[in-house]
Amino acid sequence: MKTMTRTLVLLLEMSTFTGCSSMSTRDKNTAIGAAIGGVAGSVLTGGSTSGTVGGAAVGGVIGHQIKR
Repeated sequence: MKTMTRTLVLLLEMSTFTGCSSMSTRDKNTAIGAAIGGVAGSVLTGGSTSGTVGGAAVGGVIGHQIKR
């Protein structure tokens, strides 16, 4: 079951990023930063919802500021 869940999550992520082809570099960096920040926030807080949302917000801001 874990393998199937991981596969579905991976496919969902891949299909989400196909819509990024028309995005600017700054938009892509923001989305990637938010995704990485969300995962990091979740891991660091033991799966806390507020940690995940906070991490995504901080990651999005950092990603937005890269290559400014």
